[in-house]
Order: sequence, then structure tokens, then C-alpha cells
Amino acid sequence: MALHILKLCVGCESIADLESWIEENRLLHQRLKRPYRQFHTTRMTPKRMDEILGGGSLYWVIKGFLSARQRIEAIEPFTDTDCIQRCHLVLEPVVIPVRSRPVRPFQGWRYLTEKDAPPDLSQQGADLAEMPESLQRELRALGLL
Repeated sequence: MALHILKLCVGCESIADLESWIEENRLLHQRLKRPYRQFHTTRMTPKRMDEILGGGSLYWVIKGFLSARQRIEAIEPFTDTDCIQRCHLVLEPVVIPVRSRPVRPFQGWRYLTEKDAPPDLSQQGADLAEMPESLQRELRALGLL
């Protein structure tokens, strides 16, 4: 059973905003003729790394809602230029929308077990997956989804 990481997506307004940021970075690397790998840098290295690498994902909380995930391809601890231990979570650059639910603010990241992880929207039916994200949020706030 895979273990996942839950993290706030600070600065993003929507899943489309996150996807746009990923694409901008990919194009920048392409223009600079650099290989592109998407990663998220954290200060702490997950202690349960082996469980995460067994099929885990980084679940993003956007505007207070657990909204999307990206599969974690690798976890690479390193020391930065200030001699501080950090970690790259190397991500598959595909953002997968999930069944949204509210999440209270927190610092850092949290582990998320497979049984507590929301299903992908593609598993919920085509109608929900194609519905605009803002409409989904409004319907969830009203208790209709």
C-alpha cells in the first residue's frame, strides 16, 4: 500500500494555475536547452521514503481544498549552498484532479495513507471530471457534491 504526501500549493489559485506554472517552467528549460525535471523542494526528507516511492503521490491543497495529485518519481536529498539539508520530490509533470475536499491550513507536509487519499476525478465519472473547478468548489461548499 502506497504512502502519499499532502502539501499546500502556495500561490496557486486553481489546478489550471498549477498546470500553467509547470508548462512555463518546461518551456523555460527548453529555451535554455536544459533537460526538464519537475520537482518540489522541501526542507525535510521523508523518513518513510521507501513507502512513498512504492507508488506514492504528492497531493496538492489549493485554496483550502485537496484538489490534485502528481506521482512522485524520486526523492533526492541534498545539501544546498548554505549547507542546509533539503530534499527534491521529483514529480511526474502530469497533474491529476482528485475528488476535492476541504483541508485546514498546516505547515510543511503531512503523510496521507492510501485509504485516506481521495479518488481521481476520472474514476468519478466524466461529468464531474469535465465540470469547471470553480463550480465544483461551489457545489461542495453547498453540500451538493
